[in-house]
Amino acid sequence: MRIAVAGGTGTVGHHVVEEVESAGHEVVALSRRRGVDVRNQVRLATALAGVDAVIDTLNVASVRRGPAEEFFKATSEALQACAADAGVRHLVTLSILGMEDVPGYGYYRAKLVQEQTMLAGPVGATVLRASQFFEFAAQMIALTRRGRFAVVPQMRSQPVAARTVARHLVRLAVEQPGGRHELAGPEVHEIPDVARRIAVARGERLHVVGVPFPGRAGRAMRNGALLARAGTEIDGPTLEDWLSAVWQKPDGGPDR
Repeated sequence: MRIAVAGGTGTVGHHVVEEVESAGHEVVALSRRRGVDVRNQVRLATALAGVDAVIDTLNVASVRRGPAEEFFKATSEALQACAADAGVRHLVTLSILGMEDVPGYGYYRAKLVQEQTMLAGPVGATVLRASQFFEFAAQMIALTRRGRFAVVPQMRSQPVAARTVARHLVRLAVEQPGGRHELAGPEVHEIPDVARRIAVARGERLHVVGVPFPGRAGRAMRNGALLARAGTEIDGPTLEDWLSAVWQKPDGGPDR
């Protein structure tokens, strides 16, 4: 198969590119770094020539509903339109487990619009709702760190490795379109605790402060809305195994 990966240089996307190649398929990585902005339908149409399936791992920096919804709606519409013209048979989109049970959080509302737009288009689509990545905690450290302090959202989750998510996205892409699927990791963790464990594994002296989201959204995130439910597939390494693989390699370097 020829599989295109939208957001192919991102946190999950670069793992998807590797998984597509290791599975013996041809990969087309789509990203602005490689000259393809998905919202530019002229460039996108050219990139999708001969593609059988598209895996969408695109993300946006803003968590505000307006900008995020505008981005996800525009990219989903462009992918559907150009995929239909190119004869693509399957679109697979990465989304978030449990977000429909978190009221009032703009980014999650925008992701729901993305799902709806993708599933309503002319090309058959599948949505994979995954729990937060272990890498998410590391990203929060990088974004909020000030000296020896970092602020991380207080969320209760069953985090999953980005590489595990990538493997499932590729598996779904070669199958028939099939609505929504859910994926979570094997353990329940507080995300600030994951960040603390990452700092220790990296040999850093860092004080991680867990800060809740305000209002009903924050209460839902702390009270289990983002956890696996009946029918959620459980896969991937434990936190300890992931830390050992990523941050505690014999040569001391990360495996990312």
